[in-house]
Amino acid sequence: MSGGGRHIRARQMSTRPPRRSDDPGMTGPSAAQRRTTAPPDLVRLLLVASVALITLVAFEALAASAALPEVSAELDGLRLYPVAAGAPLAAQLVATAVAGAWADARGPRPVLLLGLAVFPLGLVLAGTAPTMEVLALGRAVQGLGGGLLIVPLYVLVGAIVPAARQPSFFAWFSAAWVLPALGGPAVTGLVVEHASWRWVFLGAAALMVLVSLAFLPLLRHVPGRSAAPGGPVRSLALSATGAGAAVALLQVAGSAQASWTIPAVVGAVVVLAVCLPRLLPPGTVRLEAGVPAAVACRALLNAAFMTTQTFVPLLLVRERGWSVAEAGFVLAAASVTWAGGAFVQGRVGSERGRRVLTWLGPLLLAAGTLITAGAALPGASPWLTVPGAAVAGIGIGMVYPALTVLALTRTPAAQHGEVSAALQVSDSLGAALGLAASGALVLALIDTGGTLAYLAGLLLATAVALLAVLAGARATTPSPRRDSGL
Repeated sequence: MSGGGRHIRARQMSTRPPRRSDDPGMTGPSAAQRRTTAPPDLVRLLLVASVALITLVAFEALAASAALPEVSAELDGLRLYPVAAGAPLAAQLVATAVAGAWADARGPRPVLLLGLAVFPLGLVLAGTAPTMEVLALGRAVQGLGGGLLIVPLYVLVGAIVPAARQPSFFAWFSAAWVLPALGGPAVTGLVVEHASWRWVFLGAAALMVLVSLAFLPLLRHVPGRSAAPGGPVRSLALSATGAGAAVALLQVAGSAQASWTIPAVVGAVVVLAVCLPRLLPPGTVRLEAGVPAAVACRALLNAAFMTTQTFVPLLLVRERGWSVAEAGFVLAAASVTWAGGAFVQGRVGSERGRRVLTWLGPLLLAAGTLITAGAALPGASPWLTVPGAAVAGIGIGMVYPALTVLALTRTPAAQHGEVSAALQVSDSLGAALGLAASGALVLALIDTGGTLAYLAGLLLATAVALLAVLAGARATTPSPRRDSGL
């Protein structure tokens, strides 16, 4: 799972309020199944295994982002650098929708088992890749597996864990996404410099085998299902698959920059125009006030943040001579301050203060991204990336959960599942499209020499973050659709 993916999953899932077992928007077991709890020993085993799995997925996302500059240099794959970074995001978009539909129909067991098999397969493909093309394929498979893994974990908590203990589980889940940022860069740097970047992937695959074994006794306590997915569920999965394929095509076309790319881009845009209305609230593209603007803001935030997270390590390692570990600490700074920003917003209780968060957070993200862009100026210090990443992390950490709360409070309870899915889709979609656009721009200028290409990409991310300021401000405006749902 990509760097943006770990933030996407952590912040979306951890801020979603618990729903009743009879909520029609809920993905998970029935009311009868939710009353079935496992013995205390198995509950503890689920906590340890789940936290270990999430920590491993989060560490792998951070490590892969930090190691990609070294990978692209060894495999002579600079042109596919944005594709390798963005492929997991496009795959996640598909996997999340499929995982939810499958868990509704068959229960969490088969979804989790497939994820436990597919994720390490992607790691092995990436770790043994002879070319950048194979590595990008492995990263896509990894994204599919990661998307399949997280959804059933939350369903398992609902099926096995007593209701009184579930909040503590979700708190540990959130912490598991942040912990790898503390020591991950140092570990990644040691592995890359003293062994090989390949062990960043292969070592994680070996650990996945051990973690997978812990889930086997747990899955025997989860009732299965035999229902077939309904028409709306199949339609959602097909729309997500189409959107994911279109985004992947845009990423490849931006990297190829050949004669066939123009018709490919046109075709991908047409597919997105057909699929997105099924996945996002009406008016999202127009930044319509209320929930549509909140969903759009999330997409814009991820587009700006992931562009920075992807190209700053390449700038520091390829152009400034930093080590992989040093570049990784910049990513870690953003992860840690993201958690700090989320903590700050949790202390804001007034309605006026919550409204301010929706535009102040994106504004801080834009400011941090602009500071970071300064590191790409001729003669500027690369250390500008550290305060830039820190400020950007605080900003997105403040606004991310605030938008989730806003969207859910402005949506009828019966549609909480629908709006939660829209937020997750916009997260993955925004990050993937941001990488496709910024990647095309950076690669178009990379041969000019110097750091102009990075400056252009980071300034584009700053502009997107400023657009998120507008979307965030409109999210708090009363919506004409408020009385009619989504």
